[in-house]
Amino acid sequence: MTAASPPPLHALPVDQPQLLTPNDFRGSRLLQERLHAAIPGGSHTYAKGDDQFPEFMAPYLVRGRGCRVWDVDDNEFIEYGMGLRAVTLGHAYAPVVQAAHRAMTRGTNLGRPTTLELSTAEEFLAFTQAGEMVKFAKNGSDVTTAAIKLARAYTGRDLVACCADHPFFSTDDWFMGTTPVAAGVPAAVRALTLRFRYNDLAGVEQLFAEHPRQLAALILEVERDTPPAPGFLAGLRRLCDQEGTVLIFDEIITGFRWHHGGAQAVHGVRPDLSTFAKALGNGFAIAALTGRRELMELGGLQHQRERVFLLSTTYGAETHALAVARAVMRTYTLEPVVAHLHEQGRRLREGLEAAARDQDVAPYFQVMGSPCCLAYGTRDTDGQPSQGFRTLFLQETLRRGLLLPSFVISYAHTASIVDQTVARVHEALGVYRRALDEGLDRYLLGRPVQPVYRPYN
Repeated sequence: MTAASPPPLHALPVDQPQLLTPNDFRGSRLLQERLHAAIPGGSHTYAKGDDQFPEFMAPYLVRGRGCRVWDVDDNEFIEYGMGLRAVTLGHAYAPVVQAAHRAMTRGTNLGRPTTLELSTAEEFLAFTQAGEMVKFAKNGSDVTTAAIKLARAYTGRDLVACCADHPFFSTDDWFMGTTPVAAGVPAAVRALTLRFRYNDLAGVEQLFAEHPRQLAALILEVERDTPPAPGFLAGLRRLCDQEGTVLIFDEIITGFRWHHGGAQAVHGVRPDLSTFAKALGNGFAIAALTGRRELMELGGLQHQRERVFLLSTTYGAETHALAVARAVMRTYTLEPVVAHLHEQGRRLREGLEAAARDQDVAPYFQVMGSPCCLAYGTRDTDGQPSQGFRTLFLQETLRRGLLLPSFVISYAHTASIVDQTVARVHEALGVYRRALDEGLDRYLLGRPVQPVYRPYN
């Protein structure tokens, strides 16, 4: 048995905590009304909202360390959401926190560019090899929208196309107008964004044929749950070159998780512009737009073309966020972070798939994605995607001390923790099997979770 292989199911550690019930979430349930009274949706991120978790078991968290979090009722969970995939090193990772603290003691926001901006920019460009210039911001939506603006300015075109199989690019109108949650987005803006399917090169060719030399940009994640088909990324590069279209890779999730240079470094295809965020700050707010100098410089001072107002933000260069990015890059240089994410992710996948087979739910509970960033799908007795069975799975894993909106691994998830996780999931899948046989209503407490993208509540 290799170091990366999980033990047989019968050898998994039996360390189950006492099974939690809705009564163990009393404190969280008491906070719900106050949160919804003060914050629209009760959360600052829809993916973290109450409607994404079981009705009576939606914990409000107070702290985290490593891969564990604690809620207001002092329940402890092994977590696999990891800040919506932003935390690769673990919560409260000491070198990162210390770097932020040191920078804050010297002032967080000064009146002129700092030497820290220069050193962080130079280190980022050398570390990722993803561009010739970089500009920092606070979140991924800012940098993807800035990339779209640059592409439109560079090409003089209005139309852009985004990948329909990738769920989120920006909170801004150019993208939200393509989703079911398009209220407030003018129809004229919606018409400017087209869509294409991942791994459908013929479809992209048809899109270009229908809009010859009209597309300013093509934007997609390099990889998500499905790897790129042979020749797909290279084909996009060729088509964009032929059509004079800017190719943009969204590396906000894949950057520093698939590879420190992003998934583009894994697959060997370079875009014109790239966006990074999430793992760059290990949970701190920092994002980056990087790419070819002739595009990036349109937001600068050393050109004769019409100027682009590019990411001019008060907080884009906060010192503590830049110091954190340097600490993250330093950690990746000194520690085998990416190798660990892939190795323990493979261990987790193998264990989960074995547990699903053992409980005879493999056709209904499926693990998807790259080992470093796993997700799961739930299906009902007819084999159809099911929010109800997703809710049941969340309910039964929460009862067993697991917080599982996904199966996103971090550097803090050791082999032992992965094996504990698999043991608890194995038990939860036993309940899943019984619900398939006897009916979901016999086991599910409360209403099913809901999709984030829905036009009405």
